[in-house]
Amino acid sequence: MTTQRTVYVFCSAAPPVFEVATVIEALQARGWDVCLGLTPTAASWLDDSLSGLATLTGHPVRSQYKRPEEPDVWPPADAILFAPATFNSVNSWALGLTSNFVVGVVAEGVGKRIPMVAMPCVNAAFVQHPQFEQSVAVLRESGVTVLYGEGGFVPNQPGERRPEGYPWRIALDAVEAVAGAPR
Repeated sequence: MTTQRTVYVFCSAAPPVFEVATVIEALQARGWDVCLGLTPTAASWLDDSLSGLATLTGHPVRSQYKRPEEPDVWPPADAILFAPATFNSVNSWALGLTSNFVVGVVAEGVGKRIPMVAMPCVNAAFVQHPQFEQSVAVLRESGVTVLYGEGGFVPNQPGERRPEGYPWRIALDAVEAVAGAPR
């Protein structure tokens, strides 16, 4: 008998965040229980949709740390998908700067050995900063599957959007691959 697996979907404030309801539904169709976490800016972008997203997942949408005396309202994660992951989120995660909830969870997730997939959403100007490549390397060395470059997200020019859109399917397939078979 298999039990439903839980995936945390974490999103930064980048345009693909507006597609998160479709992503949640796709993961649910694959048999996942989904918990949604957002950076504070992403939460403000989706403010009008937060209650609907909570209904869709069956869990509160989180963007802030809980108080120490508060119970954890999510089941433990079997996998984490952080997409879209912005320049700031990727660098903060790699550097261990946990000032926001989702980055704190994924930073701790490295130590807990939770299977994690990250797919950046950054433009070609940001990736010229030397820290970005270093951060991607640190995350990969830490066991995170980073979908960046060939076979993942390829940066576009500032202000440009790809006609084919953000490659969510690649990210969903990668979650399945890192999590393995259902229990």
